[in-house]
Parts: sequence; C-alpha cells; structure tokens
Amino acid sequence: MRQFAFEEVTEQEFREFSEHSPQSNFQQTVQMAKLRRMYGAQVDLVAMREDGVIKAGAVLITHGDGLSKFCNVVNGPLCDYDDAELTRAFLGKLSEFAKKKHAVHLDISPEEPYRIRDDHGNALPDDNGGAPNTRMMRNVADAGFEHAGFVRGYTATVRWRFMKDMRGLGDEKSLLESYSKRTQWSIKRARSMGVRVREIGLDELDTFAKIEQQTAERRNFEYRGEQYFRRFAKCFGSNVRFMLAEIDTAEYQQSMQRKADDLQALVSGLEEKITKRETTKLRRRLNEESSNLAAAQKRLAEANELVAKGDLIPAAASMFVLSEREVVYLFSGSVEEYKPFYASALIQHEAMLRYCVESGVKQYDFYGIDGIFDDPHSEGRGVLEFKQGFNGYVVEMPGEFMKILRPGVYKLEQYAHKLLRR
Repeated sequence: MRQFAFEEVTEQEFREFSEHSPQSNFQQTVQMAKLRRMYGAQVDLVAMREDGVIKAGAVLITHGDGLSKFCNVVNGPLCDYDDAELTRAFLGKLSEFAKKKHAVHLDISPEEPYRIRDDHGNALPDDNGGAPNTRMMRNVADAGFEHAGFVRGYTATVRWRFMKDMRGLGDEKSLLESYSKRTQWSIKRARSMGVRVREIGLDELDTFAKIEQQTAERRNFEYRGEQYFRRFAKCFGSNVRFMLAEIDTAEYQQSMQRKADDLQALVSGLEEKITKRETTKLRRRLNEESSNLAAAQKRLAEANELVAKGDLIPAAASMFVLSEREVVYLFSGSVEEYKPFYASALIQHEAMLRYCVESGVKQYDFYGIDGIFDDPHSEGRGVLEFKQGFNGYVVEMPGEFMKILRPGVYKLEQYAHKLLRR
C-alpha cells in the first residue's frame, strides 16, 4: 500500500510543482490564486505528497456561504489521472478538505484531454489521441464524482479547445505556409493596408480595455473591466502580454495612392490601344481594369478620410498568457468599422511568431470554441472558422465532475431552486 500525505503547501512549493506538471495551465497557478484573492475569493493551495514529493495539487476555491457554500477547482486538479490509486486518494482527501469548509459539493474540471479531434470535429485515429480517455473518466468516477455530461456550447468550463502544434515551424515563412490560403491572404492583406502590431504596456491598457468592451457589447458576452486586466497583469507580470494592431493611416494612404496610380496608368494604356485597334479581348480587359480602378479610387478616398482621424488608429487588441508549455490566446477584441483590415488575423500571426516560433514554445492555445461543427448558424461559427484558418486541431476536455458532500443540504438546495423557477 502506497503512503500519501495530503496538506496545504506554500506558494513556492505549489509554484515549483505546477510549473512542471504535464497538466500545467494558468488557472492552476499561484498567480491566479492571487488574482482570485484580490476579488475576495477564499483560495487554498493543497497537494498530495508521496515519499516527500508532490504528486498532485490544486488551487481550491470556496464560494458562497451558509447553505450555498461550495468548492471548485478550475482546469484541475493537477494529477496523473492514469494513476488510479493516486487519483482516488487525492480526490478523496480533497473532498474531505472541502467538506471541512462546509461545502455542499465539490466541482472539478480535469485538465486532461478526453479526445483529440481534427479542426472539423472528427475524432482522430485511436493511436493518435482519438480514442476516448475512459481510464481517466473511470478513475475520477471511482473517487465518487459524477460527470456533468459531454456538453457543447459556451460554458463556464472551457470544454472545447482549439490548438495549434508549433513543432517544426522554425521561421515566419514556414509559419505562414502552415495556414489556409485564405488566412495567408488575410495576413498579407493586413500588412499591405498599413496594419502594424506592437506590444503595449499598462500605460496603454485603457485602449485594449475599450476595444474589449466594444466587442463584448457587440457580441453580448461579459466584459471584465479594465481593472480586471490591470490586476491580471499585476499578478502574472511578464507572463501576460497585450498586443495592439493599429492602422498606420499615412502608410495606408500611400499604398492606396500607388495602387490607384498604377491602375490609372494601366487603364490609360488600354484606352490608347483601343483607339488604335479595338478587339474584344482589349475591351474586356479595359472593362475589368476600369472596375478595379473605381474600387481603388474608392479605397483611396476612404484612406484620405482615415488620415484625417489620426496617424495611428487602433483596430484590434488581444491578451496572451505565456508559459514554457504553451501560449494561451485568452482575450481579444476588434473594432467592427475596421474589420476589412484583417487586424485580428495579423495579431494571431505575430503572437505565434514572437511567443512560440522565436521562443521555442511548442503549443499555441486558441482557447475556447463551442464544440458545434455541424451548424453554420451556431453562435460560435464565426469564431470557429476564424481559428480553423490557422490549421490546428481540437482538444475535447472531459468537462465538469461533481461530488456531493452534504446530500441533505444539496437536496434542499435543489428543491429551493425548483420552487424559485416556478
């Protein structure tokens, strides 16, 4: 019989363990624990030792009070779920710890893939991660936890992740070529239209927050507030980065002017040829290029209007969380008016280039999608198609599990909720 010891641990002990865990993620870090405490949450760092070495750990959060109190572990605990004895022992002790805090139930969401799929939602072959991780499911169930189901859609627990494997991408050329043709075009188009990407510091965080708020209001999702991002940056330090994509209006104007001038010269040349000898081919070519010239002149007029608005115009912004294992694209926003500039695509490319290719990080995590692949009208269709353009794959996580710790109180809660819904 193996000997385990469950205990609360120091921040340093938990940091050293979590940073090297195969399931390491930003939610299960000392930094995230600090951020949650800033918002008044009760957070405990706990771990299980074997022979003095930490083998499993969790950032345990306690919510509510009285009969509504419960505990949860977001994207965790960090544990080898293939180790049945360790899993049962740790989850058992974690449940006891939560019960001592008078929690009615304990919710967990293991950071362990349930199934690997291609970017269209099809399960990969069994020998390549496509087989369901039934061992993990069984071991968690054996510890007394009930699975909440394989849900789809946007939920509090991010069950569907879109990832990109960065291995073998050693420079910008190979990175760009790894995308779909449409996404390659979007990135090149953004650059040709004067879009430039740069990192911003806390002194410009209000610009990021404003774009994020506009996007939240447009898409009807929760806006965290500028203070949240400032606190996140304070807790995570250099492990969080903010990127801003701006339109260099003078560069855009010059680019559009050159294009209009080139097309004007081409049209004038075709007109001159037609006056000398008209052919069907020349007339068709003139009509086509005249149409292109009209479009270019329209874009030039728009560029002239943009110049009047300022030298640099913010078009999109994103926030990333960095670690040795992966880069997570966590928050983003864009200005709807400047959608034709493809600034969001360029930000993604620059982030992968700087934070993965140039830094040797092997995994880029686009984070959440809704897991719906067969409905073109689903809420998350646009997000899915945008991420698919970068040619990644989908990780289906197991989702939430719950263990009821105080059955009588839980039944009373459920009855009360039922009455309130009437």
